Amino acid sequence: MASLALASAAAVVVGSRFSSRPAFCVRAASQESNKQACQKPDAGLLFSKLELHTKSMQHLGRAALIAAAAAALMFTDPALAFKGGGPYGQEVTRGLDLSGKDFSGKTLIKQDFKASNLRQTNFKGAKLLGASFFDANLTGSDLTDADLRGADLSLTNAAKANFTNANLEGALVTGNTSFKGAIITGADFTDVLFRDDQRNYLCSVADGVNSVTGNSTRDTLGC
Repeated sequence: MASLALASAAAVVVGSRFSSRPAFCVRAASQESNKQACQKPDAGLLFSKLELHTKSMQHLGRAALIAAAAAALMFTDPALAFKGGGPYGQEVTRGLDLSGKDFSGKTLIKQDFKASNLRQTNFKGAKLLGASFFDANLTGSDLTDADLRGADLSLTNAAKANFTNANLEGALVTGNTSFKGAIITGADFTDVLFRDDQRNYLCSVADGVNSVTGNSTRDTLGC
């Protein structure tokens, strides 16, 4: 926008310098009141006006860019807003009662849910890579199709949670993590280190194949 304005203004200056008479002088040369106006224009004055006009257009250009950026933020996919913490931040979801909340389909990469109450919370299809559920309560939560790769489930109460077709590759389950009553059909536990009692319990209820990785749940548990 500023470049176009500069080019237009420059054209006016060039035209003024090399034209013997301005256009309005041709129409009004006979009028005494316009004789002074028909004199050769001052080049310094024209360039001063050009500089002022250019600066004004540059300010308008910056304002337009700011407005465009603001509009882009307003219409950004809400799911992407959570990436890297998002509006919840690194601490805001920590130690809170978020039971029954709907986070389905959201991108919650590395989100901090430490010690939070997440009973019956909906995480269906959510991207939870590297998220922390340390000492959190996930009782009855829906984690169907969730991406939990590298998530921290240490000391988590995941009793009766639904992990159907979830990907938990490399997740941490140290401490007294509980999966009692959990649904793990098609869940992928590749590279997850369980205590023997945890593995034995999960193997007793494991079935299915993960539709994304193609891995059998029992195979990933080492049953």
